[in-house]
Amino acid sequence: MNHPAHKTILSVGSMAFDSVRTPSGKADHVLGGSVNYFSLAASLFTSVKIVAVVGDDFPKAHLDFLHSRGIDVTGVQIAKGKTFHWVGEYDTNLNEAKTLATALNVFEHFDPKLPSTHTHCPIVFLANIDPVLQQHVLHQVKDHELVACDSMNFWITCKPEELKTTLRSVDLLCINEKEAFLLAEENSLEKAAKRIQGMGPSNVLIKRGEYGSALFTPTGIFLAPAYLVDDVIDPTGAGDSFAGAVVGFLAQNGASRTLMNSHPTQWDQLLRRAIIHGTVMASFTIQDFSIGRLRTLTQEELFARREKLLKMMSLGA
Repeated sequence: MNHPAHKTILSVGSMAFDSVRTPSGKADHVLGGSVNYFSLAASLFTSVKIVAVVGDDFPKAHLDFLHSRGIDVTGVQIAKGKTFHWVGEYDTNLNEAKTLATALNVFEHFDPKLPSTHTHCPIVFLANIDPVLQQHVLHQVKDHELVACDSMNFWITCKPEELKTTLRSVDLLCINEKEAFLLAEENSLEKAAKRIQGMGPSNVLIKRGEYGSALFTPTGIFLAPAYLVDDVIDPTGAGDSFAGAVVGFLAQNGASRTLMNSHPTQWDQLLRRAIIHGTVMASFTIQDFSIGRLRTLTQEELFARREKLLKMMSLGA
């Protein structure tokens, strides 16, 4: 899907195989990784270029499918060896996965080198990878207009200073509640967000699983509920697809650091609308294992569910 008038996103992160068990069943060696979920979600809004590494066991058919969705896969490195493999399970608490095994394989030596075609993307999304690599990516991108970022407990704990260096270049940080508390060393949502804003990202988006999300911008706070889904199959990738729709919507609507700084109220409203789309996107992701539901999702379905969510949120007359 090509949107020449919209801003292109560069996304750098992991492509993986997942083996997952949930109360609804299990799936073995299915496609996972932040870049897969993020790019498929974002591609419903704008064009996406991705950078990742996979092994020579990774299906070419999947790269062809991503390409068919307007996703530029020429930055995907194919290395000799096996693709990153994550094994995890969820119990009745579907907000948190338990990692059973992690085989980094070729991902262990990932060195994100951007093709020349990828160095001028106006919107950059740094998925959950080593903050040193995130900095390495930013050094290669020329004249980026907006940087969004994700991270995780491991980097917050093991590379706090490197992560804080990355955050100084970030406009929008998208992390979950536990990660926000850990990073900020606070256990109050608002205090944590304010402390993180002081580290660099003026916009902090905190994912709260079944409790929705909380956005903190320089002009205010926005609390979005989750969309009620009866048939939760697999929560894996919900956060990445949420971010994909948020950043995709921003890119589609001309988001930039200039807009953020010059028109803060307009920026705040744009971000709120983006989060509604992210919320709805995540609600589809969790209805199947892997990228199963994202494969078939249409804009019409997404927008129809968006309207249902807005009606649920409405105060009426």
